[in-house]
Amino acid sequence: MVSLFTLPSSFLAAHWLDIVTTVLGLAYIILEYKASIWMWLAGFLMQALGIVLYYEKGLYADCGMEFYYLAMTVYGWWRWIKPKADSRKPMAIRHFPRRLVLPWLALTVSIWGVIYWLLVTFTNSTVPAADAFTTALSIVGIWALAHKYLEQWFVWIAVDVVTCVLYFYKDIPFKASLYALYVVIAVAGFFKWRRLMRA
Repeated sequence: MVSLFTLPSSFLAAHWLDIVTTVLGLAYIILEYKASIWMWLAGFLMQALGIVLYYEKGLYADCGMEFYYLAMTVYGWWRWIKPKADSRKPMAIRHFPRRLVLPWLALTVSIWGVIYWLLVTFTNSTVPAADAFTTALSIVGIWALAHKYLEQWFVWIAVDVVTCVLYFYKDIPFKASLYALYVVIAVAGFFKWRRLMRA
């Protein structure tokens, strides 16, 4: 079995950001599965390094998205530790409000369209539709995660499937494999969070 220590140094030099962000991403999704607040710290480090990785690979929407993610990790941390107004307990897992479904869908499609237009107009992106799609869903998905909505897992399943294919196509094999694992963990995470919510 080949380990990281036996890989050619040129390969490691070319993929070190991919490897490090993959390890951080794995820590992030495991902590999210457990509904642990430490996921936000792992996410912050992953996004900071992801800015460089995605810029180098020409995934400009993903690169720009990382700045939003950095801000949302701080917001998410704050939301999770902030006690509810009517008690001293931190926010609990809850359902996505039905009144927000249509506005949320309209916002997602609008963001997708705007990002697609920006990529086609101002960049040399070879995958504008897929890049814009995952970015738009991620923008609203992390907001739903910050509010501890159970249904945020459905968003991440869609994002993870498309991103897995996209990253293999863009020669980011470690993170592509991670996103394949994300799909499995996201499905398990939904059932885990549902049990936690009922408890």
